[in-house]
Amino acid sequence: MRKFRSSTVVLGGMGVLAATITACGSEPDRRCVDPLSREELPSYRCESGGGSDDGNGSTTRGSYYYGGSVRDRKVSGGSFDKTAVDTGGFGCSGTGGG
Repeated sequence: MRKFRSSTVVLGGMGVLAATITACGSEPDRRCVDPLSREELPSYRCESGGGSDDGNGSTTRGSYYYGGSVRDRKVSGGSFDKTAVDTGGFGCSGTGGG
């Protein structure tokens, strides 16, 4: 049987620790979304002053939507509230989106 050197064990342990810390602090996915239709919009629509004229004289401005998934340009499974989304990191506690 092969014995591990102490430096191998230490480096391996540090890698696991680093992955745990970064996973816990990672940000959820963020998308620009129309709050009424829940349709994904270009990111500039959520930036400061990012609304655009739709041709009918009205302006559509998006809001950031965190987590979830996109299907046929519609979002689901996430939240407009960033704190309500679980980033899914190892050892992290949080609530699911909704």
